[in-house]
Amino acid sequence: MSIDPAAPTAPRAPWFPSLLRGLTGHCPACGEGRLFKGYAKLRADCPTCGTELTPHRADDAPAYFTIFIVGHIVVPLMLLVERIYSPADWVHMAIWMPLTLLLSLLILPRAKGALVGLQWSLDIRRDE
Repeated sequence: MSIDPAAPTAPRAPWFPSLLRGLTGHCPACGEGRLFKGYAKLRADCPTCGTELTPHRADDAPAYFTIFIVGHIVVPLMLLVERIYSPADWVHMAIWMPLTLLLSLLILPRAKGALVGLQWSLDIRRDE
């Protein structure tokens, strides 16, 4: 059985709404069910619509995006504070280390959700 390349394929889901739903931690298909069953542990399927979520694995990409985003927030602020106030080293550590940790913990699950939403909308699967 051959596949006709001229045959129309099923339309893909809009990527931007799916990405936004994942960013907020909701199912990319329905936007109602929760995407995670813990801090960043992906559910097997959506409890509301039943969409299977396990084939959409984010692996290390959310960590890379988190590092990229946090670095672009913290480093310019650190340089600005150093340039204007020149505080002692302990003040820098007291400000920037907790801020870096807090931003990383806030951004990581959102980056993972956005990536899973994008994978779902583009039908990118990693079946094992």
